[in-house]
Amino acid sequence: MRNRYDQQLHLLKKEMISIGALCETAIARSAQALLTGDWALAGQVTELSGEISAKEREIEGMCLKILLQQQPVARDLRMVSSALKMVTDMERIGHQSADIADIIQVAKLKPREDIRDLSDMARAAISMVTEAIDAFVGQDEKKAREVAAYDDVVDDYFSRIRKKLILSIRDPQHDAEYAMDLLMIAKYFERIGDHAVNIAGWVIFSITGSREE
Repeated sequence: MRNRYDQQLHLLKKEMISIGALCETAIARSAQALLTGDWALAGQVTELSGEISAKEREIEGMCLKILLQQQPVARDLRMVSSALKMVTDMERIGHQSADIADIIQVAKLKPREDIRDLSDMARAAISMVTEAIDAFVGQDEKKAREVAAYDDVVDDYFSRIRKKLILSIRDPQHDAEYAMDLLMIAKYFERIGDHAVNIAGWVIFSITGSREE
């Protein structure tokens, strides 16, 4: 009985790695589409968002099955409960990556020099998601806390990008609509970072039993 239980927990961790990888790919492709003006690549992100939503439902089913069949207690209960919360944030990451891709496609954005900061911001967000999932799988509290702290980096990117774009919007020689599109994309990347912080918070809860905001 315990052997089957351990197998279920192991499979849950594998599926969390899988949905995490999908999220990382969705963010990376939306950023690459922005950098290259590849609208077809942006279209792939919408498909990935659908895969992430399907994976979320699959993991929710696994968690509920474990809770009903195995009735875990203490740390195992916290881990399964945390996974249920985490996949909600991961599903939102998929949606927000798709929202970025939609802006790229609808506005037919083409690469310009002022997109470079957004690319760096996207890489920082991807790193946060990767490390948060690694922290969950390894039950690594220190790594989870580092993810939460790293949100300051993403916030700093957003603050710098916003200041530049607001100046562009006010300048009649610049394309205000283009700057507004980039500002919206930057906001989505910032939200992705916030979701990674939420994930890290649930990792900490799964280990310590204390939910930190």
